[in-house]
Amino acid sequence: MVSSVAPRLIRFNKPYGVLSQFTPEGRWQGLKDFIDLPGVYVAGRLDADSEGLLLLTDDGKLQAQIADPRFKMEKVYWVQVEGVPADAALAALRDGVTLNDGPTRPAHAQRINPPSGLWERDPPIRVRQAIPTTWIELAIKEGRNRQVRRMTAAVGHPTLRLVRAAIGPYTLDGLAPGAWAG
Repeated sequence: MVSSVAPRLIRFNKPYGVLSQFTPEGRWQGLKDFIDLPGVYVAGRLDADSEGLLLLTDDGKLQAQIADPRFKMEKVYWVQVEGVPADAALAALRDGVTLNDGPTRPAHAQRINPPSGLWERDPPIRVRQAIPTTWIELAIKEGRNRQVRRMTAAVGHPTLRLVRAAIGPYTLDGLAPGAWAG
């Protein structure tokens, strides 16, 4: 018998310091501190020191479509980097950079103004008075471990703050840090 219940999809704005799992570990909080819904599972990961959109679902097939790079679901990140990336650095990101685990796929990369409505991070990022920071928007269709951070470092601009703004058609719109909607 086929179930007529639609799969459940939860959008969660993961704050800094929260793991992409329900159980806390060490100094990091778990999702259970924010979401008390039995039967939903994380579709993809976002490091504890990254913020933004995390999707959860109760449907294994949907979970695979979201998380598996074979489905090439684009992920959009707002990345605050150290320094001001030159056009050549952005072109390198667009072409794909070589990391220790091989070359990345080409990405969409552009400088942007600080995202409007972006909340303050707690704790704040480190600031060095002699070095400016720049926001870039980076869209990738892969999901390697700490990939965005490694990509920006590879072009000489370490990531200071990382916020995932979208996964495919799903966005952060209307979600405060720690809030979810389903």
